[in-house]
Amino acid sequence: MADREVLVVGAGPTGLVLALWLARRGIRLRIVDKAPEAGTTSRALVVHARTLELYRELGLADAVVADGLPFTAINLWVRGRHEARATIGDIGAGVSAYPFMVIYPQDRHERLLEARLREAGVEVDRACELVACNLRDDDVQATLRRADGREERVVASYVAGCDGAHSKVREIAGTGFAGGTYQHVFYVADVTATGPMTNDELHVALDDIDFVAVFPLKGAGRARLVGFVQADAQPVGRALEWTDVSRHALDRLQMRIDDVHWFSTYHVHHRVADHFRAGRLFLLGDAAHIHSPVGGQGMNTGIGDAVNLAWKLADVLRDGAHPRLLDTYEPERIAFARRLVASTDQAFKIATSDGPIARVVRTRIVPRVLPPLLRSASLRRLMFRTLSQTAIEYRASALSRGRAGEVSAGDRLPWVPHAAASTDNYAPLATREWQAHVHGDPPAALAQRCRELGIALHAFAWSDAAAAAGFRRGALYVVRPDGYVGLAEPRADPAALMQYARDWALRFTRSAQ
Repeated sequence: MADREVLVVGAGPTGLVLALWLARRGIRLRIVDKAPEAGTTSRALVVHARTLELYRELGLADAVVADGLPFTAINLWVRGRHEARATIGDIGAGVSAYPFMVIYPQDRHERLLEARLREAGVEVDRACELVACNLRDDDVQATLRRADGREERVVASYVAGCDGAHSKVREIAGTGFAGGTYQHVFYVADVTATGPMTNDELHVALDDIDFVAVFPLKGAGRARLVGFVQADAQPVGRALEWTDVSRHALDRLQMRIDDVHWFSTYHVHHRVADHFRAGRLFLLGDAAHIHSPVGGQGMNTGIGDAVNLAWKLADVLRDGAHPRLLDTYEPERIAFARRLVASTDQAFKIATSDGPIARVVRTRIVPRVLPPLLRSASLRRLMFRTLSQTAIEYRASALSRGRAGEVSAGDRLPWVPHAAASTDNYAPLATREWQAHVHGDPPAALAQRCRELGIALHAFAWSDAAAAAGFRRGALYVVRPDGYVGLAEPRADPAALMQYARDWALRFTRSAQ
């Protein structure tokens, strides 16, 4: 018998979310991280709507929103001139219960996740790294090493690599990590400053020879600066410092830096692993994909990976679902990762390239085209759905079957607020279990079959909001534990539900809360 059902390698947000979901399903797990302590710097900042929806299932969303700083507006500056401002506080109204983006620094984020994981009875094992794996037919024998050199062997049913861009799990899996590295050296600095850009809004400043983004942080005058260091300003024989950063754009914007709390430099990469699974090894987060910081997508994508894999592991390990359920993890997540890297790559090149064409696009075309686009309600909605990751779908997945109304299996469950405004159709997702949804009156035969199978049936009164969301009245929607539609059956035929459950050996047992 394996010592643990799942060994999670890496205790960033991706690994912590994976471990938390598994722990709450009663999975025996161990989570290790080679760092001696949790991170103390802000790092990833933006939490998007889809992540908040998933966090609502875990009981985390309210805490993140309460402790975070909502985005209210995006500003565009070109050559020191303010060219556009778009309010985005409610940009996703009608799409999600969280129609906004939240600034929530990664150090506080990780502390929250680790505290909730501790409440679930699991401690992160720090200063402990994975050094080797022996993959066997029924389990994985992992070798762990502590900071003092002591080694131990742990047997796990599965190993989840959440161990970042230099992943040891990816190395052991032997999968490629194709992509490249941008030429610029970028800097990130958390500062206290004064000036027009310290107003709790996002500011992006484009220039002929410079680029800077200013993200708001909680606290008077607090901000995160991201920009690049000019090649001729990079020192020889010592590490880069704040004094090496170009002041061109900052001076034009009349921004005075009073204090630098944290400063770091890095190269930006764009890579996707060839595979996200190798037998009993899985790759998630930065171990599977890294890309430019455009849109604040990285951490949110890793958390999406974690939730996608977590419920599948739990269903297989705890409820006896067919093991091929795990085969759906890679195709569902790798397709999005590839699209994300491609799209952020293009946007990043426009924002940072030194070439004359990119410079014209950045300083002349963008200022003319972007402001009217930001004023367009339909394009603002598209921007929200893209950045928020609420548009991610798994229609091509083997798990997705059918279509009813405008909703296809594989779609994220469309959000429908109720007239009473006290609840919505996402409230039942807090159980993190398979469930059946019907907008309208469910047939008696379906209700009976659901009782026999042990799957909760939630019937919602038919409404204009449900019709606008694309639901078909009286149709059956079988919803996965991660809030995506698995089966869409327009006739609410109980036989279709029975066949779907049989094909995947789903037992619909109620999950731990």
